[in-house]
Amino acid sequence: MKPDWTAPASLLADAEWVRARVGGTAKLYGCARPEVLGTIWWYSLSSVLVAPAVESLAAWWPGDAEAVDRNPTTEGGANPASAFADRPGRLAPDAARHPPLADPSLEAMELDLVADGRFLGARSTRPLSGGLPALGAALAGALGTAIATISAVTGARERALGAIATDSIGNRLLWTPDPEGAMALAEPLVAAIGLDLPKPRFVRVGRTPAVRRASCCLIYEVGNPKCVSCPRQTPAEREARLRAALG
Repeated sequence: MKPDWTAPASLLADAEWVRARVGGTAKLYGCARPEVLGTIWWYSLSSVLVAPAVESLAAWWPGDAEAVDRNPTTEGGANPASAFADRPGRLAPDAARHPPLADPSLEAMELDLVADGRFLGARSTRPLSGGLPALGAALAGALGTAIATISAVTGARERALGAIATDSIGNRLLWTPDPEGAMALAEPLVAAIGLDLPKPRFVRVGRTPAVRRASCCLIYEVGNPKCVSCPRQTPAEREARLRAALG
């Protein structure tokens, strides 16, 4: 499917633009409270918004992610981002070996949409230097601005929207070519972002990793079934549905 139009992500700071886009989701999901439509809209948007940065980080760090788990500074409640503070060689990409990181700042991002308001994808228009700390800071600015705007427009709670962002990051890491390695980057990345985001969590269904969701997209509020991994169901029901879906 090709996009019908492309919008600069900087529009996520424009309350009127966000209000119009969220309002348009009623065509897809029917009438619902603004906070419900805003949450559903952000669930879709956040996944594409974080994708270029997350995917570039996973591609940049092949084989290094494993060291995050071995580093003692990631244990015992310490800030996982500090695991890289004394590793300058890992804080700046080696262009000869790895592709550059994608800048997730809103002014550097473009969003592809279709006529009904759905997001097809996003791209960054410039590289980012500085490694994990710079990527975390840029994502903090982008996510923080978008979350604040959506919350102001719809009344959705910022903390709930932040939990969706964490889960989107976790899912995007699982969709990379090396999900086992990429998962080790989840906690350091979220810690580098800050914004009081919840820690990313994963579970295994057999041998298949999945995000242990901290967020709810509220899709069931508009008459659709709850997501397979929805946290608003009993643990037994969630595990049974995950096993049926993932084997």
